[in-house]
Amino acid sequence: MKAESYLFGGIAAFFGAAAVVYGYFASEPAGKAALAIAFLMSTLVAFFFWVQYTRRSQRPQDRTDEEIVAGAGPLEFFGPRSYYPALTAAGLALFGLGVVYALWIVLIGAGVTAAGVFGAYFQYAGRED
Repeated sequence: MKAESYLFGGIAAFFGAAAVVYGYFASEPAGKAALAIAFLMSTLVAFFFWVQYTRRSQRPQDRTDEEIVAGAGPLEFFGPRSYYPALTAAGLALFGLGVVYALWIVLIGAGVTAAGVFGAYFQYAGRED
């Protein structure tokens, strides 16, 4: 994850430099805000990858002296299918419609979204490895 953290760190440095230059020469706030948000988001991703690298150390893909076969085998459990992401998306759509039209639709959307998120989170909670 070290290479990924350096990659996103470089992207964050680019957006930071672009935000400083743009902030100096431009007078409108939308571009400044967009560049600042892009800088913060890429910094967050770079920080996440760096923390994962320090916790787990190097992967076989990170070492140049490692054989390809060292990275073979199961990595994690990935569920075969789930309807909860679609339920979450429908809940967020209802939530957005409720913001435009009526409060009661917001409440229904929040409930459907919560059911989708909790369902996805706890779908395989009792699974034995």
